[in-house]
Amino acid sequence: MPEGDSVYLVARRLDTALRDRMLTAGELRVPQHATADLAGRTVLGHDTHGKHLLTRLDGDGGLTLHTHLRMDGSWTVVRAGRQLPARLDGDIRVRLGADDGQVAYGLSIPVVELIKTDEEDSVVGHLGPDPLRKDWDAAVAVERLSSDPSRPLAAALLDQRLVAGLGNLWANELAFLRGHSPWTPIGDVDVPALVRLAARALRVSATVEGMYQVTTGNRRRGEQHWVTGRAGRPCLRCGTPVRVAAETADERRTWWCPHCQPGPTRNG
Repeated sequence: MPEGDSVYLVARRLDTALRDRMLTAGELRVPQHATADLAGRTVLGHDTHGKHLLTRLDGDGGLTLHTHLRMDGSWTVVRAGRQLPARLDGDIRVRLGADDGQVAYGLSIPVVELIKTDEEDSVVGHLGPDPLRKDWDAAVAVERLSSDPSRPLAAALLDQRLVAGLGNLWANELAFLRGHSPWTPIGDVDVPALVRLAARALRVSATVEGMYQVTTGNRRRGEQHWVTGRAGRPCLRCGTPVRVAAETADERRTWWCPHCQPGPTRNG
């Protein structure tokens, strides 16, 4: 699943292609907006809140195209004179053609909504503060994460109502970097330090070239992450085999080093 830094980078790519350009095509291939036509509108820019993407358009007091990639969605931009492969036609949910010939396609996107810009709060108002936004508030993030001291660390980090933009990769890596089992009660964690680290990590990932979701500082293939995806392989810090707990109805797949991350396991 794309995380907040992933969506932030998508927004920057779409801004490069579409910002301040008039749309010559604007199709939303979803039942609730099948008759909508965005052609003639100008793209004012793209904003993100957590994993939510907001494409703002002019006219009618302002419109916003709200999309969420969830597990399978993606965006791609095709340059002028190029075409999207025909095999992907059935996956198109959004088609935005700019007046310079570039076309942005939203593929297999499960959430596509057209709302008034002044009503964006209806789709993102429930989210916690986002480290990649200008209105980031670390104190609010600390307060929300600390609201239920018994909640497991990884589960708290994944709750978008507490802090927006942290997905499974970051939840696992942050737990390792802070030296806690993913099931450690959040009340036993230095939450301000955790929030500072999370904000710094997400910003580096989103803004420093070559550091996208590199948590170890090593960009070599297979060594970018401390624990995520490394089940059975030696911990890069101590050599202990990294363990993984399978995904359940209540939890995502979880990786951890039992030596570097002492504390409770899933079953206590």
